[in-house]
Amino acid sequence: MKKIITILGARPQFIKASVLSEKLKGSSAINEVIVHTGQHYDENMSASFFKDLSIPSPKYNLEVKEKHHGSMTGKMMEKLEEIFKKEKPDGVLVYGDTNSTLAGALVGSKMHIPVFHIEAGLRSFNKKMPEEVNRVLTDHVSDLLFCPTETSVENLRKENITQGVHLVGDVMYESCLKARDIAEKKSDILSRLGLTNQYFSVVTLHRAENTNDPIKLKEILDYLKEKSEENLMIFPLHPGTRKKIDEYSLSVSKNIHTINPLGYFDMMKLVSHSNYVYTDSGGLQKEACFLQVPCITLRDETEWVETIESGWNRLWKDNKRNINKTIQRSKLDLGNLIQAIKNYDY
Repeated sequence: MKKIITILGARPQFIKASVLSEKLKGSSAINEVIVHTGQHYDENMSASFFKDLSIPSPKYNLEVKEKHHGSMTGKMMEKLEEIFKKEKPDGVLVYGDTNSTLAGALVGSKMHIPVFHIEAGLRSFNKKMPEEVNRVLTDHVSDLLFCPTETSVENLRKENITQGVHLVGDVMYESCLKARDIAEKKSDILSRLGLTNQYFSVVTLHRAENTNDPIKLKEILDYLKEKSEENLMIFPLHPGTRKKIDEYSLSVSKNIHTINPLGYFDMMKLVSHSNYVYTDSGGLQKEACFLQVPCITLRDETEWVETIESGWNRLWKDNKRNINKTIQRSKLDLGNLIQAIKNYDY
């Protein structure tokens, strides 16, 4: 039996991992060990969170909570190296584009342990985004690259990465629908906020390229103020964003109802019942489109170009939108993904 260590650091990664981990639990060929780096602390990720998603709690929690990218990634690497020495895994599985993703990929590569990257090949082509740097570097040290779309396969080909590339479809689609169904039963967020039978939009804003630039942040807040005159807005306000708004002496329109950050299932229910989503989150863009809620992305580019092509998403400075029936996606093929890991020449 092959031992695979899965590195997770942010709540969205646990959501995505739930789909694959549930399948791996019944595998006689792969033993999965989950490591939580602690990159994003979330008090809502209790034992019931893992139970609802049918995934085991992490065997290790590194509790790395550094604020700066370099020190965060370095401390993760130091701790992961010790775990890899102890566990002696046959492979390292990473998701997406966080610092946790890069740390796991680099340590695996340096210790000559095969690296398997889920959501490989995504590109925003904006190297100022830490996520773009993370995903590019991770792809270039990975041995198996599991791509969600034809576009991501083509992105890798343009970078001369053709070996070990598999088009397996989008794990986020399956996890999104799974979480939506759980949220519909478990969450009472609409009644708690008095939103039953109301029209409302949802706002999230947290990316450094927006919040660390006072001019850009003011421009976005002014844009949201204008849009809030058309529709009630609910804004779960990230602590880091709140701090920057105060630091720059900016303000949020009184028409925008700010609340504390929500747990995943509350957020999923809120989004699924909204009539618009305004966000700079890559994951939330995709979830909104899968749930067929029109999305406005508060960025100048997106790594999920399929959401733009479908019409369910548009960039905030581009008013063009032509909604099609569904977002273009490749059907998730977990069988192919698991078989590729089993058959890898260790």
